Amino acid sequence: MPILCGPLRRLRLCGGTLLLLLSSGCTPNGPQGPGAGVSLELAQERSAALDNLRYAVSFVVPAEQSRAIDGRQRVQFDLDKGALERPLTLDFNAGDRAAISALRANGSESPGVLRDGHVLIPLEALRDGSNTIEIDFTAGEQPLNRHAEYLYSLFVPDRASRAFPCFDQPDLKASFELTLEVPPDWSAVSNAPVVSSELAGTRKRIRFAPTKPLPTYLFAFAAGRFEVVEGESRGRFFRFFHRETEEEKVTRNSDQLFELHAGALEWLEQYTAIAYPFEKFDFVLLPDFQFGGMEHPGAVFYRASSLLLDASPRQQQLLGRASLIAHETAHMWFGDLVTMRWFNDVWTKEVFANFMAAKIVNPVFPELDHDVRFYLSHYPRAYEIDRSAGTHAIRQPLDNLARAASLYGAIIYQKAPIVMNHLERILGPEKMREGLREYLSRHRFANATWPDLIEILDRRSETDLAAWSRIWVEDAGRPTVFVERTSGRSISVNQEDPQLRARLWPQAIQLFIPGSATASRVEVFLDRRNLAVDGVAVDGAALVLPGADGAAYGRFRLSQQERDYLLQNVADLTGPVERAVAWEILWDALLEHEIEANDFLEALLASIAREAVILNLNRQLDHLENVYWGFFDSALRRSRVSALEESLWSLLESRKEPGERSQIFITLRRVALTSSSLDRVEAIWQAAEWDGWKLSEDDQTDTALELALKRPAEYERLISVQRARIESPFRKQRFDFVAQALSPDRATRRDFFEGLRNPQRRVHEPWVIEALSYLHHPLRAAESERFILPALMMLEEIERTGDIFFPKRWLDATLGGYRSQAAAAIVRDFLEQHPDYPQRLRLKILQSADLLYRRSHTNR
Repeated sequence: MPILCGPLRRLRLCGGTLLLLLSSGCTPNGPQGPGAGVSLELAQERSAALDNLRYAVSFVVPAEQSRAIDGRQRVQFDLDKGALERPLTLDFNAGDRAAISALRANGSESPGVLRDGHVLIPLEALRDGSNTIEIDFTAGEQPLNRHAEYLYSLFVPDRASRAFPCFDQPDLKASFELTLEVPPDWSAVSNAPVVSSELAGTRKRIRFAPTKPLPTYLFAFAAGRFEVVEGESRGRFFRFFHRETEEEKVTRNSDQLFELHAGALEWLEQYTAIAYPFEKFDFVLLPDFQFGGMEHPGAVFYRASSLLLDASPRQQQLLGRASLIAHETAHMWFGDLVTMRWFNDVWTKEVFANFMAAKIVNPVFPELDHDVRFYLSHYPRAYEIDRSAGTHAIRQPLDNLARAASLYGAIIYQKAPIVMNHLERILGPEKMREGLREYLSRHRFANATWPDLIEILDRRSETDLAAWSRIWVEDAGRPTVFVERTSGRSISVNQEDPQLRARLWPQAIQLFIPGSATASRVEVFLDRRNLAVDGVAVDGAALVLPGADGAAYGRFRLSQQERDYLLQNVADLTGPVERAVAWEILWDALLEHEIEANDFLEALLASIAREAVILNLNRQLDHLENVYWGFFDSALRRSRVSALEESLWSLLESRKEPGERSQIFITLRRVALTSSSLDRVEAIWQAAEWDGWKLSEDDQTDTALELALKRPAEYERLISVQRARIESPFRKQRFDFVAQALSPDRATRRDFFEGLRNPQRRVHEPWVIEALSYLHHPLRAAESERFILPALMMLEEIERTGDIFFPKRWLDATLGGYRSQAAAAIVRDFLEQHPDYPQRLRLKILQSADLLYRRSHTNR
């Protein structure tokens, strides 16, 4: 790339390559750039050189979506020039529209170079101490999520620099002073309070106060035609912005949303001994937001459907909403007040958000067994990854921030809270809280690493926490644990490393020995390969169930006799946690082909009929769907479906609680295949209620799509009727998009998939995932296998243009409906033929393909 030697005219992005329109006198030589993305080396260099960073940023948003967004900013900082070995590097990698039209350093037009998504400013234009850089630019739009009537920023993990020039790394926290010029009928929200709002010609100019120190990924704003609801709870003032057209739904949920946030804030202030550290607490409910929520301080973003629930929500939805709100609120301290230094520790903010959320929601749902809730919220999904060849450590290395999105997944969201629970058991709750308070106070409005926290906690523990962390946090996988009987009153508790690396996972394990008259529990601490335990009454016992309290982590392997016993008697286990653990042990055994799928289903049906704990019931219904579609071939499925349907209809009629009925009906409509059962499903859909239980609009929509898939001759009628029922234009658009993927016409489905090659067709990522799940449904598997290879070929593009969870969800939706050896071979061949494929994406493919690999080797 040429160097810009004369006065700066314009730096423009074109086709993904940075081009410079230069004045005369330029030469092709110039300083070496830092390479694409933000490398760890670059981040460390800038962190040592820069201090006291402040941004003043303005965006001019035209009413017409086709017109570009112009921006202007002032960046101020203190500089230690001696710490830099190259020109000062700003990050700006903002797409085809983006351009820089003016750049001034300390009041003078400055020469500069654009390379690899960076603006290089020569050191001679800067000085030791205070500096000011001013930039006029055209904003990149990918992270601004622009729609006809609204937009919202989403800058995690490295997307801020795709919108405006900045130092895009988490440990360069800064104050942001934002000004937005928007159409006159728009409102806006950002991290800090509004200080002025006035008409400026044909636009409204909204100016916000400077923020507290924030990393770039937490700077946020939303603007558009939003309705604003204000409220107060527990002496706190809240506002939320929304676009929901059903006013009654907003009114019905508002007080609960304010109370859930206020309760979470109050609990966290008491736990941390630190008052809420930001000026206000607004939140924005966005249609089909990419995540459940995002924790921008002062302006939390949520997916609207996660918070605005229907009139008869299932308990799972209520629990999910409370947990989501608690999770995002916990981030105000864990992630926002104290931020990881580098994204290899992104898991620390997520683990504490999940860990704290589990504590916060307990008082809100006193009727629930929270040990069951914690177990089922974390262990099954963590096991999905840890049993696969794509597993990885909780704390992963990261050489470049451009690859930070690959760090996200079930290991940091689900396994890490389990490990944190183990850590709290080692320390005790009080010492854990003392250590966390010191951590938050010491690093307030700054950055910290996981070793920083371990150092604080280690001083409060007799256990070598650094050694403990090396196996549980910085290494991958899980142990295999099994019990051998050495005599009538002695056992050996053993662990093996599935990867044959002789690793040991120290942890407390509870053994449960059920009996007809008495039952016994034994607590052991397994810190060696074989642990002898005497004085255990196992003579004549049919089962020793390891991990029965739901705390220990691993694959718990039973003998064949114990598996047979458990299949016959799992419903008789009196403890809800024991039943939850037992079903995950049996599921592991099914995946290892130690149990026949038909036997597993029979045990499930017997257990579901008796299960009184809704969380366990929901998980067992999930297992039923998975074994039915994934481990039965079409012939066995057809032979079993009538009896299965009747069992579920009987269960639906026997249960009166709306949440239970809703969950059972969801399973019914997904597994129903016979004409008589589909007729009954359709009758409920037509009436939108049954026996006093009403279907929500989402239930109606999902039922119509399921019926259209299974009754292709009725596709047009079913889609037309449901479309007419949907009032919201946005939800109607989503319905139209998804309906294409289950059209009975193969050419329509082919054209739909080919259309996904266009990034603009993938803007609404939840729509895409839902549509793909129908495109690759088991009933369409034979016709849709042709889409697997092109979907894999698109994965790098999906990662480049999508948000952090999209690549894994794309893979899950693509591979989740298959069980054939041919489908498994497509994936294996792709990986073999691409030996240099990026490891981060290879791991995600192996994670998503694990169930397909296991299904394809089953006999049924």
